[in-house]
Amino acid sequence: MNYLGFQISSLSFHGPDREPAIVSFQSGLNVIYGASDTGKSFVVEAIDFMLGGKGPLTDIPQSSGYGQAMLAMTFEDGSEHTVRRSMDGGAFEIFEGLYSDALPEEEGRILSETHSERDEDNLSAFLLSKIGLSGRKVKKNARGDTQNLSFRNLARLVVVNEEEIIQKRSPLSDGNYTADTANTSVFRMLLTGVDDSALVAQSQRTPAEQKAEAQLELLDQLIADTQKRIAKISGSKDELSKQEERLDSALAVRSEQLSTSEAHFRELSSNRRKLMARRETNRARFAEIATLLERFRLLKQHYNSDQERLVGIQEAGNIFSTLEVETCPICGALPEHHDPDAICDGNVDIVVKAAASEIQKIEDKERELTGTIKIMDKEAKALERTLPKIDERLGELSQEIEAVVSPDLRKLRASYKELADKRANVREAIGLFDSLGDLGERRAALEALTAKKTNDSSDSYRLTASMVEPFSAMVQTLLERWEFPGTRRVHFDLEAKDLVISGKPRTSFGKGLRAVTQTAFSLSLLDYCVANDLPHPGFVILDSPLLSYKEPEGSEDDLRDTNLNSKFYQHLLTLSGNKQVIIIENTDPPSDVELGSRVEHFSGWEDEGRFGLFPLQ
Repeated sequence: MNYLGFQISSLSFHGPDREPAIVSFQSGLNVIYGASDTGKSFVVEAIDFMLGGKGPLTDIPQSSGYGQAMLAMTFEDGSEHTVRRSMDGGAFEIFEGLYSDALPEEEGRILSETHSERDEDNLSAFLLSKIGLSGRKVKKNARGDTQNLSFRNLARLVVVNEEEIIQKRSPLSDGNYTADTANTSVFRMLLTGVDDSALVAQSQRTPAEQKAEAQLELLDQLIADTQKRIAKISGSKDELSKQEERLDSALAVRSEQLSTSEAHFRELSSNRRKLMARRETNRARFAEIATLLERFRLLKQHYNSDQERLVGIQEAGNIFSTLEVETCPICGALPEHHDPDAICDGNVDIVVKAAASEIQKIEDKERELTGTIKIMDKEAKALERTLPKIDERLGELSQEIEAVVSPDLRKLRASYKELADKRANVREAIGLFDSLGDLGERRAALEALTAKKTNDSSDSYRLTASMVEPFSAMVQTLLERWEFPGTRRVHFDLEAKDLVISGKPRTSFGKGLRAVTQTAFSLSLLDYCVANDLPHPGFVILDSPLLSYKEPEGSEDDLRDTNLNSKFYQHLLTLSGNKQVIIIENTDPPSDVELGSRVEHFSGWEDEGRFGLFPLQ
């Protein structure tokens, strides 16, 4: 076997009327660091995409106007090639030579994006031929069936994005239970140089085995569908569970705020309704008093008129009492015609007394009327003073309700709904993980049962302690060189297919330490293959390997007080020329390590160096 890895020379993006966006790389260590949202993780996604990953590329605002990507590669045999691809996906076009500043003028050779053993005109076959792995086969299930090795089987081991680097599962697992056997076979092939071409599958199947196989196919389909849905989810199940807890807490707080705000709104609305009712009552009473006062004033005029008339009668009677008149002042008859028994007795004093009595009655009524008018007039003036104050308070309440309380209440309700929707989505996502786990367990149980029944003779193709011990020793040496805390012994658990560090499973560490140990796994695999002259792509790309320096998950996950980052970079600076490592980080490299031209800084500032992956337009 011969190590025939290759290295990435540059990644570039092109579009009409757009300045090319180029990132160049060299042998050994390469570091890209800087601000968030500047395109660092997009570099990792784009390289994976240009190595056969499915498209399209994530649509980020900075990439607007760019339509093509190119990846330039240098191979161990001395050849140089550049592949070009639409950023929407699809087939590749490959050219001899390295291109980055400008698109090739000549036509290239078309390579399919899908691996095929019948047609070698695909990118996977081209890359595998360059690293000495053409025509290799790997075991894909317990029956011993095999599949053709694709470069995508290798890509997941050398391109580790920021989500995969912290996952709580084996580095050999991509979350797809149906691919675990193949992934393990690829790892075994890289450690030993031996593929599964000689493996012979069980040829004769009983009806029970056929039934089990059909069940396995159905489970595979269900698992694949679930994984597609999970692929759209950001974060692991543990992270989603923690997110659910945070959302529950936030919803409890928001619910309390909403209850308080709604109670305040109801109180203010009730007060406003009461004031409006009081205003209407006061207005109606004011109108009623005004009407009554108008009538009482007319009545008083009538009293005055009657009073004047009775006073006139009284005065006339007094005059007639002092005068001798021939005509009767009562009935107007002459003396000779006066009949006191038939018509009147001609007694003026009685009339005068009657008039006086009526005058007294009218005066009594007028006094009562005047008192009533004063009381009602006072009430009207009080109402007249109160109504503007009620209107003013109503205006204040309406202003507070419409301008402050109602908008706040709407925001709280919208926020509560948003949180509730997020929690529902998170619970649905957790349900998908649970469903995937259940499906995986059913499949594993069914596959194990099938393997027992068929007396699977392919045990020799599994990982063994002798295969993984040298690799584990190399991981231990690397972690000790980085001064990883508490490193005493590292071994590979054949059941979990993962590292155990000082007696502790790798997946039980916090996410920051999981990122460091995943990094150690990937780099040790590269070192192991080169040291043993075994095939390997020749490079490793890691997104956020030093997460414990930026977002530690608890005190045990916090490495900020250690010297691991300096030791990490010092070690990578010693890489030989036939290896390449590309590190993507949010944190600044340690100041005591001189990286020189190996580092690219995406500042995120227009006037400070390079803004990001794409030039500012």
